[in-house]
This record gives sequence, structure tokens and C-alpha cells, in this order.
Amino acid sequence: MEQTTSWFGPGNAMLRAGVFALLILLLPFLPCRAQQQSSGLPQLKKQGTAVQLMVKGAPFLVLGGELGNSSASSVAYMKDIWGTVKKMQLNTVLTPVYWELIEPVENKFDFSVIDSIIYQARSNDMHLVLLWFGTWKNSMSCYAPGWVKKDVQRFPRALRSDGSGQEILSAFSSNNLAADVKAFRTLMRHIHEIDARYSTVIMVQVENEIGMLPEPREHTPAADAAYRGQVPPALMDYLVKHKDSIVHELKVHWSYSGYRSSGTWEQVFGKSIATEELFQAWHYAQYANIVAREGKAEYALPMFVNAALNHRNVDPGLYPSGGPLPHLLDIWQAGAPAIDILSPDFYNPRFKYYNDLYTRRNNPLFIPEIRFEPSDGAKALYAVGHYQAIGFSPFSIESTQKPEEETVAKSYDLLRQLSHMILANQGTGSMEGVLLDTAFSRTEITSGNYILSVSHDGLLGWSGIPREKWPEAGGIIIRTGEDEFIIAGTGIVITAATTDVTAPFVGILAAEEGVCHDGKWVPGRRLNGDQTHQGRHIRIPMGEWCIQRVKLYRYK
Repeated sequence: MEQTTSWFGPGNAMLRAGVFALLILLLPFLPCRAQQQSSGLPQLKKQGTAVQLMVKGAPFLVLGGELGNSSASSVAYMKDIWGTVKKMQLNTVLTPVYWELIEPVENKFDFSVIDSIIYQARSNDMHLVLLWFGTWKNSMSCYAPGWVKKDVQRFPRALRSDGSGQEILSAFSSNNLAADVKAFRTLMRHIHEIDARYSTVIMVQVENEIGMLPEPREHTPAADAAYRGQVPPALMDYLVKHKDSIVHELKVHWSYSGYRSSGTWEQVFGKSIATEELFQAWHYAQYANIVAREGKAEYALPMFVNAALNHRNVDPGLYPSGGPLPHLLDIWQAGAPAIDILSPDFYNPRFKYYNDLYTRRNNPLFIPEIRFEPSDGAKALYAVGHYQAIGFSPFSIESTQKPEEETVAKSYDLLRQLSHMILANQGTGSMEGVLLDTAFSRTEITSGNYILSVSHDGLLGWSGIPREKWPEAGGIIIRTGEDEFIIAGTGIVITAATTDVTAPFVGILAAEEGVCHDGKWVPGRRLNGDQTHQGRHIRIPMGEWCIQRVKLYRYK
């Protein structure tokens, strides 16, 4: 196989040559459209300790659902999904955009499918997050156009250590990168032209679940040369500057060399498959960064990358390696500053564990993909309440036959009603979330002067449901005054204590269920009798989804 000049290979001359070639390619798209942005276009903004997505100048909570991989390839198929997603209380659909469909012939672009989806979404009062299926989708290059796939000399594949090729485009080819950049930049320019006035499209995912298989890194000639070379100064400078705050996994790995500040990859990080994964991650991040940066030059929407999560005790290469995984957060943040969010895709039960890892290093939480299952409703409440998440999105959302009965529809109904209150309280310390199951059935929250003990409703023993059949319970708790709370969710029981030693006992002054319309509370039943067990606790039973406004008081 003919070797292609490496974009990221050793030597400044090679790098300058690659930059020059790319700039020549992009000249037709200049001048940069980033200068045309205004504060009214979608962007990320800090509020307290949280990061919010701003849409049309106001904070926005993504109540999302991701389409199945092939759904967005057919205009006719898409026409039938809007009723389903509306019944599920969605405000945003995550939809793929396929490189092979928008550029079926090199330099000839066809946006008819994505245009139709944008117009359909707009007419149904729905927003879109676009998922760019470009160079990589779930590690593979299955959505690259045929003219890319068939020209292996011009668009080289990643190679295994035995020299065999695979259906993965190399991250070390300037031709691969330039082709992707050209297509993505053209897409973003087109989206700007048809949608900037409307903000139907509010975010963009760059590539999809990037990761190397079945080995931790590529073995093309360019990749091997780069691996033998020095760790790039940009990465070393970042690590040295952030030594005390980088994620624990990376710091431990770096410590084996005594925190060397220069050298080859193996001199700095040691000879191991973990080092090979760090190397591949840096080059994936650099590649994705250039794609994102050039796309933002046309239309500077918030951009994120997603990761197929690794499992415990599995070696790099046996999972998609080098993507934006939690132990590689610093590598990606250093190598891809144009990427705004690193996001987890959930197909394992360790929801709290991985969210804790992804919210390190000031990384906002956005969950673009999670297995579509009954636990999603409780998890959505917890993600928004505890992690101040930007949004949540089950996968293959259109596949349900009973959209109104899905737990995520019931959860999204609560979140939709409370969205103004949620967004006002994000990052302020006045909002929390809970997620309970058979293994973790109790938790405690301190909010203002109160200590709220939250238990799974099953612990009361009133339902008659065997413990092994308890559904996940979840809730969101917002302190709206010194003694007042909004509590929403399912399957939770709350008792209150206080930190106030002058009035050490707590009672329920009033509890009422209700709904929110346009941000205003509309009370329903007063619940000070059996529903609160005569003032003993606040309860939302298993199987019910509701909002309660609660006023507490303290006494001696």
C-alpha cells in the first residue's frame, strides 16, 4: 500500500505541508462565517456551577430522543415519526447526517434529505441535534461515501500490527481529514444558510463513537513513525500545567516515568497497550478538533463527541479505544479545544459511576444516547437534578408502539412542566436529584436548613411488589424558599430533619399535588392526610409520576 503523507506525523515540514494543502482546499469557503454569529444563536453559557445550552437567547433543557441509525436516511420514513415523539413529550430529536448521502459523488452535494428533516422538525415545533456520521461511526467507516471507500491508495485504512487493513479510515491521513472537513464544512455552511434564523438545529455531534478496534492503535507507516517520535509539546505543556488536576487514571499512568516532561510516548508513559491508547486518543482528538473547528468557521453551533463506554477489566483494543472515554478526558480536552462536551453513551447499568467520571474536569453532562428501557424515566430526572445535565436522549426513540406509556414520556412531562424552574436553579446549589433501586434504596440530601432522607417506596412494604421487581425510583427536588420545596418523580418517600438546633423537629405544614402551566403553579389536591401518612412523610408511590409542592416547619 502506498504511504500517504501524515497530517500529524513527525517533523514541522510535514505539518506545514498538510496545513497548506488543507487551506488551499478550503479557500472557496472563506471568509469565515464565525464572524457572523450573534448572541441569539445556540451557544453554551455558564450559570453558577452549571453549563446551560442557550437557544434563542434563553436557557434550554434538551428532552431528547435519538433516531435509529437508518431512520433519517428516508424522507418518507421520517414523516411518520413526529406524532410518536410528540406523544413522548420530546422537544428535540437527535438525527444522523450521513456523509455518503450528502456527497454521493465527490464535490457534488445533495442536502435534500436533511433539508426535509429540518423543515419537518420546524413545522412540528421540534429542535434537532445533528449527528455527523463522517469518517467514523461506532469505530468503523461505514458511512463514508463509496468514492472514499474504494480508493484505498488515496484514502488509506487503519492497519493492524500484522499489516492487514480494516473498514476504518486512518486518522493519520491528510487526505482522509481534508475530505471529511470539506464535507462537514459544506454541511455547516448549508445549515447556517437555511436555519440560522430559526435555530431548529441547536447542536452537532462530530463523528460517532470514535474508537480503534481490535488493537489499541493504528499501525500504518505514518502512525508507527509518530509513535516512535516525541510526545507533542502541546500535550506535554497541557499535562505539566494541569498536573495537579488531571484525572486520576492518567496521573497514575504518567507517574510511572516520574512525570517526565518530554520524550517519546514510551519514555513518558511507559511501554504498554495503555500508552498506545493514549497515543491513538491524542490523534483522534486532533482529527476531530480540526473537523469541528472548520465546521464552526461556517456556523459556530455547540459541538460534542460521544463515546462507547469501556467495561471493567477489559484491555484497550477489546473495546473501542482512544475515543473520549473518562480516563482520557484530559487527552481530549487538550487535543480538541473546539469540542465543547465529551459525552457518554450508556449501554451498561453503571449510570452513576460513569456520570461521576464524565463530570470531572469541568465537563458538562449531556447524554446523547442511552439504551431505551424502563429505567430511563428515573435516570432522566436524576441526571437533570443531580448533575445539572444539559439533556438526555434514549436511542431508537421511534421504535415504541405505545409512546405515552413509556417511563421517559412520563418523566419528560414532569421535566417539561418544571423546565423554567429547573433552568433557573441549575448551578445554584438549590436543586438535587435521586435515583434508587433494589441495591441502592436510600439516600440523604442536605438542602438549606433541612436534611431530607429519601427512600425507595418499596421499603414501606405497602405495595406488595416483591423487592426483585421494584422499578427504578427517581426524583428531582428544588428548594424554592427557606421552608418550601418542589418535589417531582416516582417511587420515592421523603422524611425531613433539620440542622436547626433551636427548633430540632420538622413537620409538614402543607403538601399539595399540582401541575405547572407556563411556569405557574396550579394546585390540585391537598395531601395532608393519608397521602402523607398523617404528616409523617412525603410520598410519590411506585407507578405514579407527579409533582408536589411542600411546605415544612420547624418546632421544639
